[in-house]
Amino acid sequence: MAAPKLSTSSRTTARRRGVLARVRPGADAHPVQAPSPPANTPNANTVVEFRGVTKRYDSGDMGLERATFAIDRQELVFLVGATGSGKSTIMRLLIKELEPTEGVIRVAGRDLSQIERARVPYYRRNIGAVFQDFKLLPTRTVYDNIAYALQVTGASRKQIRASLPDVLRLTGLSTKLHNYPHQLSGGEQQRVAVARAFASHPPLLLADEPTGNLDPETSIGIMQLLYRINRAGTTVIVATHDSDMVNRMRRRVIELRRGRIIRDEATGMYAQDETTGDLAERLRREMR
Repeated sequence: MAAPKLSTSSRTTARRRGVLARVRPGADAHPVQAPSPPANTPNANTVVEFRGVTKRYDSGDMGLERATFAIDRQELVFLVGATGSGKSTIMRLLIKELEPTEGVIRVAGRDLSQIERARVPYYRRNIGAVFQDFKLLPTRTVYDNIAYALQVTGASRKQIRASLPDVLRLTGLSTKLHNYPHQLSGGEQQRVAVARAFASHPPLLLADEPTGNLDPETSIGIMQLLYRINRAGTTVIVATHDSDMVNRMRRRVIELRRGRIIRDEATGMYAQDETTGDLAERLRREMR
């Protein structure tokens, strides 16, 4: 039996849809979908994009070398690696505390090099940042520390009063709003720092060693909090040495070594196929 033929209009329609129709004798047409774009490719959902980014410090040290990656909306990504591997350099580049030596950085599609110095504070208002040392205002209560993040964005008192209760409930601070930082435990202070970073519901939240000064049990609580914030729609990037937490969460892991990205895994562990020697070396570096 002769093979059935596709009309000119059918072939045109198939091409327009990006589908290659293969026809075999005595069989129906079996469309084969065009291949999907490779992972780590920028698209309409991309929030953070690094393209060939290098940061060379004045001392000659290489903070980051030809880094290329993309992070999509509502991803939770861990940056891992030894001290000096480039994790904090990425964070500082994202908040424009540093400028790249080479390459392009885009946040929500905007090239950061195009942001004038006078506009940087306005850009930072769209990014939540959590640090290892909390950076709380010691003479202000929990409520005022969190409210301050909204005040700098121009929110009115009415808007602040309406939005803060939800943030306080999410972070477990509803009973602490009148306390001062010195009256809180380390874990509670970090919760305030996370609440302040999330108060304006930023599309991007950066956490640089958020559990570095906390005990393991408290660290779990902080990571659960960051997970809830991520589930609420915020893209979260965490730079960390907390191997237990990374291994528990099993989210995307970008590993750096001497400024270079050596691994980018969708559901990764802290270390891939780490030998006993590798573990000993990593522990020596982290305990210096």
